[in-house]
Amino acid sequence: MAWSTRSRVSSFLGSEVGVMGSLFHWDTCWRTVPFSVPTNSSSAVSSRTRPWPKFMNWARMDSCYAAASFKEKQSENKDTDVRNMAEAGGEHALFGLMKQRFLSFKNHKYMKELEHFQALSKAQYPKFMVIACADSRVCPSNILGFQPGEAFMIRNIANLVPLMKNGPSECNAALEFAVTTLEVENILVIGHSSCAGIENLMKIQEDVESRSFINKWVTNGNVAKLRTKAATAHLSFAQQCRFCEKESINQSLLNMLSYPWIEDKVRSGLLSLHGGYYNFSSCTFEKWTLDFNGCTVNEESSSYAIKEQEFWS
Repeated sequence: MAWSTRSRVSSFLGSEVGVMGSLFHWDTCWRTVPFSVPTNSSSAVSSRTRPWPKFMNWARMDSCYAAASFKEKQSENKDTDVRNMAEAGGEHALFGLMKQRFLSFKNHKYMKELEHFQALSKAQYPKFMVIACADSRVCPSNILGFQPGEAFMIRNIANLVPLMKNGPSECNAALEFAVTTLEVENILVIGHSSCAGIENLMKIQEDVESRSFINKWVTNGNVAKLRTKAATAHLSFAQQCRFCEKESINQSLLNMLSYPWIEDKVRSGLLSLHGGYYNFSSCTFEKWTLDFNGCTVNEESSSYAIKEQEFWS
């Protein structure tokens, strides 16, 4: 497949405050990624009035974290003791630990925010859909602080979104529900360092038929693989994998535009598509937004552009 990617660094939006972290500096590795931003881009601006309970206010959530931190520290020693017992006691003790965590959640979170959870039992109004890797080390609620009711999530191998023409999957079924029923305003695709799914994709031999479910799934990232191979032929395999981990995120964002009900909302400004990259070795997070006006998607070629790029450290 022929493809083209233009390159230009987008302007720094220092006034924008992320809901999950603080903005510090550019990550130097982005300078090698072929992103582009059009010089005359204009974004549609629109707003919707939707129920948004006071308990979902981000600032209030931040204060809740601070208030809860002291109580969490009080129970830290007890939790450590239970965890040590679980490690020594096998499966039964593991579920004992799970029970303790559930009861802790009920007593310290659920009962103290009863109004919040009772409202959630009747309806949900998440502003985010998150598509993340199934990797046990990458938990969006843990690293980004999402609270119940804030994000509709799906996790799969290598956080991939297939093209619409590839047919139904649990990923695009979740996309349909989140976009058409819940009317989320943001979709965030989160990739991460040392992704085994992307490494597997990079190792697959094109001329070898595989019965592996994993291999068949990760081939949804083939376009990102081809772009990576073309751009990083001079780099080591490990470096190529790191490049592809980010390239595949942008390919998934482009793939979402193949769904008409997503493209229409993005075009009208009712939906924004974002990429994120979590490096759990350095505990840093990169966030960017797909620039719809700079993207082209067709059968012959595709290209993308990004904007509002941030690095949280």
